[in-house]
Amino acid sequence: MSFLRALLGRSKPAKPQLDDLFALPSAAVTLRAAAGFQPTGVGSVAFRAAEGKAFADLEAEVTELLQAGDGPPVEATQDAYGYTWLVLRSAPDAGDDVSGLVTGLHMVNSTLEGGGFGPSLLCSLVPFTDQRGRTVALVYLYKRGTFYPFAPAGGERRDNALELQIAASVGDDLPVEKDKRRWFPVYGAPGLR
Repeated sequence: MSFLRALLGRSKPAKPQLDDLFALPSAAVTLRAAAGFQPTGVGSVAFRAAEGKAFADLEAEVTELLQAGDGPPVEATQDAYGYTWLVLRSAPDAGDDVSGLVTGLHMVNSTLEGGGFGPSLLCSLVPFTDQRGRTVALVYLYKRGTFYPFAPAGGERRDNALELQIAASVGDDLPVEKDKRRWFPVYGAPGLR
């Protein structure tokens, strides 16, 4: 940390480690064994869409790449806050394997980052459900390079106890965000509805 940053109380932002997304399949195995949560087969990337042809072309390229060959189907949706979500769905014959989904999420993130739109990326998430009907998502914060669990509990409520349980379960598999103030809610995110 430089002297000026220390004097002003600022720290250098963490650099995203997109390869950490590839730890999600092992975290999925841990979630299944420790808490009975199964992947839903959905994953998504949230970003603030930029104006202009360059971004529109890049978004179209990402969608085309994902839908080529055996890639997961892609759907674009927008939330109430103006973020665009690219939603990926595993093929029905993929079972509960999240590896292909994670590859698609990584490709979306790295393509947007490589195109110069990294600052527009917000998060990626993969939701899981259990037999009791509870849903929890593992959310990757792009700007922090960390994960946190989000467990909606109906309406604008969340299950904090479940979030803490999930964080403890996957702490050896994923870099979990230590600052719980950054565990922001993503109510209505694709796959959590």
